[in-house]
Amino acid sequence: MNSRDLSGKAAIVTGASRGIGRAIAEALLSAGAAVALAARSRDALERTAAELAGRTRDPARLRAIPCDVRRYEDCRRLVAEAVAAFGRLDIVVNNAGIGHFAPVPEMRPQDWRDVLATNLDGVFYCCREAVPHLRKTGGWIINIGSLAGKNAFAGGAAYNASKFALLGFSEALMQDVRHDGIRVSTIAPGSVATEFSSITAGQGEDWKLRPQDVARAVVDLLAFPDRALPSLIEMRPSRPPKK
Repeated sequence: MNSRDLSGKAAIVTGASRGIGRAIAEALLSAGAAVALAARSRDALERTAAELAGRTRDPARLRAIPCDVRRYEDCRRLVAEAVAAFGRLDIVVNNAGIGHFAPVPEMRPQDWRDVLATNLDGVFYCCREAVPHLRKTGGWIINIGSLAGKNAFAGGAAYNASKFALLGFSEALMQDVRHDGIRVSTIAPGSVATEFSSITAGQGEDWKLRPQDVARAVVDLLAFPDRALPSLIEMRPSRPPKK
């Protein structure tokens, strides 16, 4: 693989209807890959697919597959439909994620469960289903983590827990499958200007990373030679506001 030509490769991107996931899907399409877009909202997913299809000369390289990654059966169907559509699977980008932010005594149990189910369970489900197909192609799993997986903050217990756990899961998975020819990497961005949460959205975001920055890191990873495995990439805004 190289960053300029992913022709003949097939990818799945979860959380692909907006933000970082959409930017990753667009970058992979631009590099020539076939891409299965997955997201929970069918309407948002279909709008994104229609917009991206208008930017490619070959709409057959694009599939929109509604998937709630909190549900194992949805993840199993996602992988099966992507492989049926493209005949192979080379790249899985686990990007779907949510955040509910509140002090622990004030956090609703359902919000806790939703964050862990989306940010952690969904990654496990998709990886479990994808690995048998990736063994055939020498594929790559890229998990989109966060610097919140190393730096806890008040009000972030659920999100921090999910992202700390994701780092551990990704490292263990990497050791499970590296000798099967599958590479596993985590990209951990800092502040990204997206609609992810009301905490991070708003004015004065010029200093933040953009979704396209994370997408570039994904495509650049795929250019590494087979002998190399960058297992964790941390990304930070180069000039955050001074405290």
